Amino acid sequence: QVQVVESGGGLVQPGGSLSLSCVASGNIFSTRAMGWYRRAPGKQPELVATISSGGITNYADSVKGRFTISRDNAKNTVFLQMNSLKPEDTAVYLCYLVWSPEYKYWGQGTQVTVSS
Repeated sequence: QVQVVESGGGLVQPGGSLSLSCVASGNIFSTRAMGWYRRAPGKQPELVATISSGGITNYADSVKGRFTISRDNAKNTVFLQMNSLKPEDTAVYLCYLVWSPEYKYWGQGTQVTVSS
């Protein structure tokens, strides 16, 4: 059983920054891809960013140039650095670990609110 726990959400003004963290239990972290989704009321869930076990990253067009995903395998942690935040970035951000092509482990999510 793998547990995934996010932290770092909160309230920030437009143009501000936040850093999210996601810790996954177990000793398979370094061999698994990780990613962040976000879910906002009235919108389709959006895949925000992914990072492979080898560190290859991909981003949604809506966050390119503003968000950076990274990982620290020694700490079983993946990070999402979010800069130049906009009100439309407001959402619950969920971290996941890819266990297999058919299955992901998910965290509970952390709320990010961008508002003045």
